[in-house]
Amino acid sequence: MNKEDQIKKWLNDELTPAERELFEQGDDFGLYQAVVNGGQQFKASNFSEPEAFNDFKSTYENKNKPAKQLDWFKPILRIASVLVIALGVYFMFFNTNITQVQTLASAQTTVELPDQSQVTLNADSEIKFSKKDWNNNRRLNLSGEAYFKVAKGKTFDVVTYQGVVTVVGTAFNVKQRNNYFEVQCFEGIVSVTSGSYTKKLLAGDSFRILNSVFTEDKTTITKPEWTSNKSTFKALPYKTVLAEIERQYDIKIITEDVDTNRLFTGGFMHDNIENALLSITQPMALDYKSNASKAVVIYGNKK
Repeated sequence: MNKEDQIKKWLNDELTPAERELFEQGDDFGLYQAVVNGGQQFKASNFSEPEAFNDFKSTYENKNKPAKQLDWFKPILRIASVLVIALGVYFMFFNTNITQVQTLASAQTTVELPDQSQVTLNADSEIKFSKKDWNNNRRLNLSGEAYFKVAKGKTFDVVTYQGVVTVVGTAFNVKQRNNYFEVQCFEGIVSVTSGSYTKKLLAGDSFRILNSVFTEDKTTITKPEWTSNKSTFKALPYKTVLAEIERQYDIKIITEDVDTNRLFTGGFMHDNIENALLSITQPMALDYKSNASKAVVIYGNKK
C-alpha cells in the first residue's frame, strides 16, 4: 500500500489493526497526529469549499523533497510544514461543501440560494444544501418550516423525512413538524411525494398529512401568514398550537387538565405574548398563568 492510500485509510479509520500498528510506527506518524489534533481547533465556515486530497498530498510530498538546510533552520521548517498541512486538513475534513442555515426559537431569516431562489425560514427550522453542486442539483433538506420562491431552471427538490416536494419555478410553503407535514402552493405547480403517494398541487391547493391521515384543502392567501408574524391553524390538535407558540416566543408551556388533542382553529400574533396567549386560550375556555420556573401554565376547569 502506498503512502497516499495509507493516509487516506488512516484518516477514514479504515486501517486493519495490523496496518494501523505498522502505520503508527512510521517516522511521520507524530506529524500526522499533530495535524489532525491541530485541525480540530478550527471552526469551519458554512460557506467555504473543501480542498482536494491532492493538495494534502502535494504539500506532504514537497515537505519530503530532500534539500540542504542549516541544522538550526530544520525545526522552523518542520513547524511551518505542520501549519501548512494543518490548513489543508482543516479545509478538507472540517470544512464541507454543505451549507447549513438554522434559525433559533422566535427567529426568522431569509436566505438567497446560488440561483437567486429565496428561502424564508420560520422559527426553529433548518436547511442544508450543496453550494458547490447547486447548478447541477437544486436539492436541499428541510427540517421545520420554510417559504420558497424558486427561480426558474432545473428541477428543485425540497426533501423532508416525511416527503419530497418537487418544482421547476414557483412559490410554496413546506411545513414538517413531528407527525405533521403540509405543503401549500401559491404559484405554479408543485409535485409532492410522500411514501408511495404523489400529488400535484396548483396555486391555491394545500396538502396535509397529520398522524398518517391525508387531507386536501384550498387557500386564498398569496403567501404563508407566518411571514407576516402571524401563526394560523385550521382544525389542528391543540398540542400543535402549543408547540408553535413555544417556538415563536421561546417559552415553555405546561398544561393542566387540558385535552391537547382537541382541534383548534384560529391564530396568534408574534409581537405580544400576552395577546398571543389570550388568542389561544379564550376560544378553548382555558386560562393561563406563570409559575415559579417562569414557564406558562395553561389550565382548564376541574370537574
